[in-house]
Amino acid sequence: MSEQHIEDIITVLYDTIQDAKSLPLGADKCILERDKVLDMLDEIIAQLPAELKQSRTIVESRNELIGQARREAESIIRQAQDKANQLVSQEAVYQEAKRQCQEMVLQTQLRIAELRKVSNEYMDDALRRTEEAIAQSLGEVRDTRVKFKALSEAQEKKSGLSNIDTEI
Repeated sequence: MSEQHIEDIITVLYDTIQDAKSLPLGADKCILERDKVLDMLDEIIAQLPAELKQSRTIVESRNELIGQARREAESIIRQAQDKANQLVSQEAVYQEAKRQCQEMVLQTQLRIAELRKVSNEYMDDALRRTEEAIAQSLGEVRDTRVKFKALSEAQEKKSGLSNIDTEI
């Protein structure tokens, strides 16, 4: 019987008790072969420590595997969180750079508009002064021309009178 497993021995013991003859007037009492039942119980007791040791080893192995799997899972989760934090950090840097870039573009556009306005005002002022200078010069040219014409006519009259005087 030593080659049987505990489960097999318990099954045989159960069948033996079930098949045992009942005592007269006692349906819950039976007659068993004492030596046979005691041998089965001895075999169970003999195998029990080995089976318990094996089951403990299996449970310890299972617990060790679960612990190792838990540590690996925690490591993977930690790595994923670190990566997520890094990506979030990179995204924050990207968003900040993008915001600064947009701000720089806006500042540049405002500066361009301001420079365009100032340069238009300067050009308008320069053209106005040039126009005034040209107008003043034109006025001086006209005045000089009028004076020249008047002087010319006066000389012609004088020279015309002198010619007349010379002729007379």
